Amino acid sequence: MNSRLLFLIVSAAAAWTIAFNTGRELAFSLAYLLTGILVISYLWAWNSVKGIRARRRTRSRRSQVGQYVEEQFEITNRNFWPKLWLEIDDYSTLPWHNASRVVSAVRRNSTQRWLVRTLCMQRGRFRLGPVTLRSGDPLGIFRRELPLSGAGYVIVYPLTVDIPSFEPSVSDLSGGEARHRRTYQVTSSVAGVREYVTGDSFNRIHWPTTARLRRLMVKEFELDPTADVWIYLDLYREAAAALPWTPQPPESPLWGVRKRSRSAFELPPTTTEYGVTLAASLARYFIMRNRAVGMNSRGRTREFVQSDRGERQLHKFFEALAVVEAVGDLPFANLIAIDGIRLNRNDTLVAITPDADPRWVRALQMLQRRGVNSVAILIDANTFGAQRNYGEVESELLAAGIPFYRVRCNDDLGKALSAPAVGMFSP
Repeated sequence: MNSRLLFLIVSAAAAWTIAFNTGRELAFSLAYLLTGILVISYLWAWNSVKGIRARRRTRSRRSQVGQYVEEQFEITNRNFWPKLWLEIDDYSTLPWHNASRVVSAVRRNSTQRWLVRTLCMQRGRFRLGPVTLRSGDPLGIFRRELPLSGAGYVIVYPLTVDIPSFEPSVSDLSGGEARHRRTYQVTSSVAGVREYVTGDSFNRIHWPTTARLRRLMVKEFELDPTADVWIYLDLYREAAAALPWTPQPPESPLWGVRKRSRSAFELPPTTTEYGVTLAASLARYFIMRNRAVGMNSRGRTREFVQSDRGERQLHKFFEALAVVEAVGDLPFANLIAIDGIRLNRNDTLVAITPDADPRWVRALQMLQRRGVNSVAILIDANTFGAQRNYGEVESELLAAGIPFYRVRCNDDLGKALSAPAVGMFSP
């Protein structure tokens, strides 16, 4: 009960009391006036949300950091009486999704629409809705609320950066696209055609070429690039590091200055966000080059993506990386030692970690003895506010012949992955 309603109720009660006790016409008129205001205001507020239909349409349930989420809202008044004003409160969890607003003068049998575009600045899974419709009488005495059911979710994929080159290159990795070898087995990769010789199987005859050349021609095949690339992302909570950071809304002048001063979208200064961005960018890099890519990580839950090719596989990567957090209780060395035994010979493991414990390097060395190739990407936690010594890690990587990359806070990730690191880590 607001102060206006309380004042009117007390005033109306006092007016009726004085009117019945004195019998004066002025007191009765005042009592009728106050009572009429209360009744009319209540009926007005009661009718203010009747016959209202609200709809929201999201163009896509998937977006990416640096892209927009678009929603179209629609308010329809099916009531005979027009609506003076309607207040729409949206309880979405998407950062800076300003869908709440006040709609005025909604005439009967009319519809008002508006579009809300929100720049995605954080990855994750966010709720869209629910919506509460509010209105009331012109005097603000009574207010009515109408909760509208229906809430959806939007997945914001992590940011990806363009990687111009990655050493060792795709052609140097086992199973790369530049390693073509002819085989007598029937595979999905056809290298060409040749003349039929005695002993060739009839199911290898290429009939269109045979009909055109008027002699038997058979298909030649080559081995598929079967070696997979596996991305292992470290989500151990003890290895993560972060600097204090306050996200700025898209319309903030500070955000505009930073956006103009950098070609890439600014990442939060945490090792987790840099690791997720690196994993997503490398997955996109390899998949665009027709490599089978898989992922393994252990955060709050295990995120495992079986190796595969194609755009669908890339979306699986993004779905998994959109929600991961560095809250795992399994050290990175244990993750490699436990799950690395499932890798096949000639597979390539890309390890992304800020951990300064050299045990994960020794785990990679054990896999190398089984024929599994390794590449390490070290996220320098010293630039994220931590104090760690990477000297032993670097020495063991160099001794094992494992190429590694160094990524610091505010680095251009595309350039950081263009060539393996050389030299010692700065303290």
